[in-house]
Amino acid sequence: MRGPLGAVLERYPLSDGTTEDGGIIRHNRKCRDVAFLVIFIAFWVAMIVNSSFGFNQGNPLRLTYGLDYKGNVCGDKHAHPGLHQLELKYWLNPNQVYQSGVKDSQFKLSNARSICLLDCPTPLEDSLSWVCDYPEGDIHLSMDDWIDRNYDYYEILTLGMKNASLQLQGPCYPVIFPSVNVYWSCQYIARASNASLRHWKQMGGVDIKEDIVVDKSIHSFINSRSSVLKRYMADIGKAWPVLIVCGGLLPLFLSVVWLLMIRYFVAAMPWITVAFFNILIITVTVFYYLKAGWIGNDAISPIIGDHDPYMHVFGRELNHLRAAAILMTFVMVLSILTSIAIVRRILMGTSVLKVAAKVIGEVQALIIFPVIPYSILAIFYMVWISAALHLFSSGQVVQNNCNTNCCAYDLLSEKVNCDHCCGYSIRYTPHIAVAIFFHLFGCYWATKFFIACSSTVIAGSVASYYWTRGETSSEVPVLPVFDSMKRLIRYSLGSVALGSLIVSFVESIRFILESFRRKLKVTETTPDSWFGKMVYHTSQGCLSCVEWTIKSVNRNAYIMIAITGKSFCRSSAIATELIMNNILRLVRVNVIGDVILFLGKLFVSLSSAVFGFLVLDTHKYSSGHNKLSSPLLPVLVCWTLGYVVATLFFAVVEMSIDTLILSFCQDSEEHEGTAQFAPLLLMETLNEQNDMQRLTQ
Repeated sequence: MRGPLGAVLERYPLSDGTTEDGGIIRHNRKCRDVAFLVIFIAFWVAMIVNSSFGFNQGNPLRLTYGLDYKGNVCGDKHAHPGLHQLELKYWLNPNQVYQSGVKDSQFKLSNARSICLLDCPTPLEDSLSWVCDYPEGDIHLSMDDWIDRNYDYYEILTLGMKNASLQLQGPCYPVIFPSVNVYWSCQYIARASNASLRHWKQMGGVDIKEDIVVDKSIHSFINSRSSVLKRYMADIGKAWPVLIVCGGLLPLFLSVVWLLMIRYFVAAMPWITVAFFNILIITVTVFYYLKAGWIGNDAISPIIGDHDPYMHVFGRELNHLRAAAILMTFVMVLSILTSIAIVRRILMGTSVLKVAAKVIGEVQALIIFPVIPYSILAIFYMVWISAALHLFSSGQVVQNNCNTNCCAYDLLSEKVNCDHCCGYSIRYTPHIAVAIFFHLFGCYWATKFFIACSSTVIAGSVASYYWTRGETSSEVPVLPVFDSMKRLIRYSLGSVALGSLIVSFVESIRFILESFRRKLKVTETTPDSWFGKMVYHTSQGCLSCVEWTIKSVNRNAYIMIAITGKSFCRSSAIATELIMNNILRLVRVNVIGDVILFLGKLFVSLSSAVFGFLVLDTHKYSSGHNKLSSPLLPVLVCWTLGYVVATLFFAVVEMSIDTLILSFCQDSEEHEGTAQFAPLLLMETLNEQNDMQRLTQ
């Protein structure tokens, strides 16, 4: 049996030798779980090394722009030749594009001759236009002159070069098909220009394949899974100002306003939170329907710049938005029904929030304290996102090994070259995938760690308020927070690192198992027997229950770490015993308060998502260089960042309630059922007889 918490309190000696009536959480503690603090520090060193690899090897331009036949990234001003502002990838040889799309063909589109242009070429109505290779060798033109001539220097070619061009071997190639800028690649439209074809045949050019395969080949390349994933990551880089404002500053403002309103308008805040939550989740769902094209005419388009309004090109991103819209519909309906179900219980939640509001009023530094972990996390996220973009683009640019006909005229050697004419691709080695997973896990662990540190500091401050009957806070309102921070940094960082590691590890395992489950579902290898199906489906529910239980135990363990200074495992055992001994009291009072706080977090994060949608729908992010492939991922990141910020600030109320309740339970056990240190308002709220009367009414 554990000892009473009264043993962890000590008195302030005064100058006359007497003892002050109040007390604080004792300071003569020991460092706990030091090994896990060492592991956490070593993990951060590994994160720095891992990020350095990304910064050294990666190039975020690769996420947006393609490679030319020399392995240069389009738009790279440091390439040779310089490709500044030449950002569009264009495939020169239409027959190679056709060949890459033929079923069972060994020729890949990545081996087709491609260069970088300023805009996508279109056929002329009265003559044949050409797009020629980069000027070099005997073609004495600068890159600027080449661009001014619309990439056409066919008229200055030698006879041999012209004959090679008529064989579709370069250096100049005819513009037969119109093309449109689709995600910075010129996609052919399988609608050949009759005038251009007539001129081509009159000049004695080889037969050019006219088939829908020309269109589908490039379309399939642009909409491959790897290309879509790269564009999503590039969207994060383009939308970084939106992430800072809507994912960082806006939730900071809303969270502080919510805390202040809890302090002064506690009776109305649960109703306001529920009402605004429902309005916002409906708004987010409507935005998804708008961008998916199911409402109005504002669906996302993969085409960049001006184009024929009758030309329609669809990307995989549109399907993802429609799937998100369907998912949000179910979430919206479930959320509204849940809100209706808890309306009758809101009064009980209000009584608990009143206690937290009183604590916030007494320990006023609690409202400002979350700014400290918020600032640390903000700096961490900015560096982490930059490193993530570099890691995702850190593959090696290597020349393909192809055994197909890719012959093209080489201006430097002045002959048709059939050796080393294969295209270039970005090759990702397995260790890059490991580095990316390590980077993602590090972000999650760091986030959980800083949230846990914040929660522990808040718990220590509120515990000081409770066990000293509020006397310390009434004299020096700032001291409990700084004393709690000092105890955390000096004694308990290892325990917090262990708790956050357990949650991160369990959720990572759950994510991996969920990925395997989806792969099994896609490959139709779901168990056929009823027992196999039962195990298959119940395993997910069990993992979810384990995850929820660990999160709940961790939160209460942090409270006991702040109060007792014990190790994480010992604090978890103390908290679990207290909870089990007072389970009915905790369930009746605390559940509805937790639901309201959860809705409050969603209110802040949904506000971030709504404003993110509004900003990303402006001209800046819907056209030109900053055009996003889809607002889906930036909005989800804004939503997630908003939820993290709300969690930091709402922990002031959440941890205040939990700390007061656990302290009250321990206080009652130590004094034969009658708490001696509890404030009057808390006594009225948690007293079983008064609570039962309120439920009956």
